[in-house]
Amino acid sequence: MSTLKTQIARTFVRLYTHPGLRRLRRDRETLVRKLTGRPAEVHYFHQTDDPYSHLCVQVLQGLAGAYDIRLTPHVVNPPQDSAAPERMRLAHWSLRDAGTLARAYGLQAPTNEAGNLLPTAVQAAEAALTAALDNGNFIAQAAALSAGLWSGRAMPTQGASAQRVADCKAQGDALRQRKGHYLGGTFYYGGEWYWGLDRLHYLEERLREEGLCRQNASALIAPVHEITLTPLQGQRPVPGTTLDYFCSFRSPYTYLALPRARALAAHYGAQLRVRFVLPMVMRGLPVPVEKRLYIVTDVAREAQRLGLPFGNAVDPVGKPVERGYALLHRAMEAGKGVEFAASFLQGVWADGIDAGTDAGLNTIAARAGFDAAWVQQGLRNTEWQAVAAANREELLALDLWGVPSFRVNDLAGHWGQDRLWVIEQELRNTLR
Repeated sequence: MSTLKTQIARTFVRLYTHPGLRRLRRDRETLVRKLTGRPAEVHYFHQTDDPYSHLCVQVLQGLAGAYDIRLTPHVVNPPQDSAAPERMRLAHWSLRDAGTLARAYGLQAPTNEAGNLLPTAVQAAEAALTAALDNGNFIAQAAALSAGLWSGRAMPTQGASAQRVADCKAQGDALRQRKGHYLGGTFYYGGEWYWGLDRLHYLEERLREEGLCRQNASALIAPVHEITLTPLQGQRPVPGTTLDYFCSFRSPYTYLALPRARALAAHYGAQLRVRFVLPMVMRGLPVPVEKRLYIVTDVAREAQRLGLPFGNAVDPVGKPVERGYALLHRAMEAGKGVEFAASFLQGVWADGIDAGTDAGLNTIAARAGFDAAWVQQGLRNTEWQAVAAANREELLALDLWGVPSFRVNDLAGHWGQDRLWVIEQELRNTLR
């Protein structure tokens, strides 16, 4: 990436994700809505065979009742392949992860296996949901219809025609893309997107700030789940406990996760093992523009919630990642891989350091305790390539593909910095 392109991209991300500008955009949306007399309209996009959408429809009535909003549902198709690589692994993970979320929020889990959702059953559910949409009864009926699909019960025989279903999904897809997203189980309000139960708390908090909550003392429908680092109360860590941290230097979510992963490992006496993999885009998996823009905005608000700097970023895709991995591999041999990874990730995602330059790498390395001579020697290392490939194979063997992902000992893996609270539960279960 040329210096000019680097500067332009860094300036764009810094401005696009600045909390002050996000506040201004929100205020503008609220002002325009009030001046024009429009209701506060929240759009919900439902994908019938998506486990996360199954969870979302179970809270729609509560959301519509708790807030002074117009909740407008839409039906949509699954995301395109470019937005959902490794589709089979995504289906398996979504089902397992939705079950975890359902238990955490007291909702009904999708009980069928993704491979057992027969196309005819999905089509019947789509017809019934589209009819409910046309009749203005979607919010009242969607949860029961979705439960019928996922539990294997027969769908109503009366529903919208196949052509009407296709038309509604096409309209939903077009609106979703026009507003800037690609997934089902998503909410859109006033210029911002909120994915699933994981981000619903941001929407609720915003609605409360705007005075749209009917009972301010009521609890959030979907409060955020986070690690607690609760005192061990006489319990002791088991020697040899490991916490694998599958990461990518090109993933800003990897940056958000590392401080908490380090805290968890230290608190529960686990060895944090850095398992770096090449970014998806460097493995031939393209990322559409809607996904890239949503990620940077989502990371920005998550970083603000976690108290982490973010936005003065220089995307390290390509050679910067490769150079960083060469040095990371050498730092790991010296027992300082975590320190180097932390310095690199903060450098490229928060400090505006260009890891594609020797000066940038020297700065990153110096913060981890290494000098310029060490950097030059480390850049000649090629062993990292085999390590990255082996880490990727192990990640795929866990039926996962994205980062950050985590695994405690030899348990099942979990994908996403949003699931560190699950990792904490598993670490607590290792105590004696």
